[in-house]
Amino acid sequence: MSDFILNASVRNDLGKGASRRLRRANEQVPAIVYGGEQAPQPIAVEKSAFYKAIEEEAFFSSVINLVIDGKSEQVVVRDLQRHPYKPLVTHADFMRVDATHEITLNVPLHVVGEEQCPGIKDQGGELHVLANEVQVSCLPKDLPDYLEVDIAAVELGSTLHLSDLKLPAGVALVELTHGEDHDQAVLSITKAKVRGGEEGGESAEGEEEGEQGEE
Repeated sequence: MSDFILNASVRNDLGKGASRRLRRANEQVPAIVYGGEQAPQPIAVEKSAFYKAIEEEAFFSSVINLVIDGKSEQVVVRDLQRHPYKPLVTHADFMRVDATHEITLNVPLHVVGEEQCPGIKDQGGELHVLANEVQVSCLPKDLPDYLEVDIAAVELGSTLHLSDLKLPAGVALVELTHGEDHDQAVLSITKAKVRGGEEGGESAEGEEEGEQGEE
């Protein structure tokens, strides 16, 4: 689990106009933190550190230390609202987490071992990634930044499913708790398709030979 710290302040000036003024000042991002036994709290997050954090994939699957007016809370990101065409975050939603209660969050999948994979290296197969992330359930302390999908020994024609993933201790896949019929495929290695250019080349050669025969 990565360590991210964001500084924020309580936001008392509320409403769309207040949020626009906050964004124009270009120093903070409007946000809200909710969950647990406390009431939802509108806040303003320090912009530079926040924008730097969201560049990292692990930020979205980590427990974050959110320091609001000097008081630290453990939270996870639940939603980011972005400007329709500008590279701006217009609002952020954070959810409080309790160290003693499990949380459900999406974490990314990282494929490893591609260079050693016999299905690709020796048998000419193509890798097809069917899922980029999965939903896990665990205590905050056990939350992984990502899960690895090791294909170092995977053969051509193979498909790996959720049940093939190796999970850290204390981590469960939410889909598998619903039954075996939810054991979704995450990647496959299939025979490489003939490229369209190559097929076109063969067709062109055949047409040219036909024309020569007619002469």
